Amino acid sequence: MMKKFGLAALVLGTVAALGLWTLAPKSANAEETTAATAPAIEIKDFGIGPEDAKVKIIEYASFTCPHCAHFHEDSFGKLKAEYIDTGKIRFEYREVYFDRYGLWAAMMARCGGEMRYFGISDILFSTQQDWAGSDDPAAIVANLKKIGRTAGMDDAMLDICMKDAPTAQALMTHYETNFAADGIEGTPTFIINGTKHSNMDYADMKAIIDAELAK
Repeated sequence: MMKKFGLAALVLGTVAALGLWTLAPKSANAEETTAATAPAIEIKDFGIGPEDAKVKIIEYASFTCPHCAHFHEDSFGKLKAEYIDTGKIRFEYREVYFDRYGLWAAMMARCGGEMRYFGISDILFSTQQDWAGSDDPAAIVANLKKIGRTAGMDDAMLDICMKDAPTAQALMTHYETNFAADGIEGTPTFIINGTKHSNMDYADMKAIIDAELAK
């Protein structure tokens, strides 16, 4: 489990690295007006599989978490083929942001919309060491944009998505609210039909799913 950054620090780091500095400070009145008139940003957790499935799995994971990458490389394909594609379960992904790179990756993945999201997620996990393996923030941004382009997005679209500071803050608030409400302590964590489970191999997950389906 990686070090958890506070909302303000992580969003500020995102703003700085992606070039989101405002040209001039807003007045207090302007800030109050903006807060009063701007619509709240609704954050949606993406999922696949029928919404009325008998078994629902929620995974808390970070795109920069090595254990999460291992689960998606080793187990998710089997889970998708055996249970998601056959309509037996609903799988939802809740992003965790332990660092700004994970937040940037999520902003890029969400840029493609729900139809592309899980395909982009697969790429992010399978190539995690490649795109996230730099200490240079500019290199990370370039790597993420390259992945976005392979998913059919252009630089203009990616710039709009990845420089959206209000959405970055909304994502952080959404994550921290869910993280605290569900008592998550590490990633990956799975909530299967309301019961929380720590990281596990596919055989153990399959046994839990089959037991739930048999009820």
